Amino acid sequence: MTKLSVNINKIATLRNARGGNVPNLLVVAKDIEDFGAQGITIHPRPDERHIRYADARELKDTVMTEYNIEGNPNKNFIALVLDVKPTQVTLVPDAEDAITSNAGWNTIKHHDFLKDVIKTFKENGIRTSIFVDPDTAMVEGAAKVGADRIELYTESFAHNYGIAKNLEDKNAAIQPFIDAAKTATKLGLGINAGHDLSLDNIKFFKENIPNLLEVSIGHALICEALYFGLDNVVNMYLHKLK
Repeated sequence: MTKLSVNINKIATLRNARGGNVPNLLVVAKDIEDFGAQGITIHPRPDERHIRYADARELKDTVMTEYNIEGNPNKNFIALVLDVKPTQVTLVPDAEDAITSNAGWNTIKHHDFLKDVIKTFKENGIRTSIFVDPDTAMVEGAAKVGADRIELYTESFAHNYGIAKNLEDKNAAIQPFIDAAKTATKLGLGINAGHDLSLDNIKFFKENIPNLLEVSIGHALICEALYFGLDNVVNMYLHKLK
């Protein structure tokens, strides 16, 4: 079964909008695990506009499933990850002013940098994943820098699937991701995926991507939970990921 890791950035956004500690991020993370999710993801950014670095440290003693920290590996992020030692770190090439992640790594151009960063994390027992576009050359580059996994950046799939008029269009939307996944498997890389995956498209994605280990879902899941409830939505995803 593909594991579901829930990104709780939006919970932190809601808390920060009002001040104080409602909703309590630690309680929500624990509840999400109790509802059945197999992981918790956070993506702290330099301005701490949602997840704060203090949250990342406090969650270490709360998360009992897989703990995944995503972010651009600048000096402060690297120090945070080495301090917390999560299950997995996912490297994402975010600009500091990015609203959300909008591109995967160029693993060829940034080969030396990524190789050094990954070496540091792996020496500390932290599994590493690289956020990449569905491009076989970028997947091959991820293998060459020593990553354990890739996370496929699925925004283009979600967009094209959403406007698809028939099965042929849906197959065209997923094909680059199938090719990337097959390349990753051949190279011994684990496969994660995330960005704009939702209850509408997750089943089709899961059924067509070979060896999909984990999906990280935040924005859509929290939006859907406004209508269906957090417990229900987590289990709706788990059902579709079986």
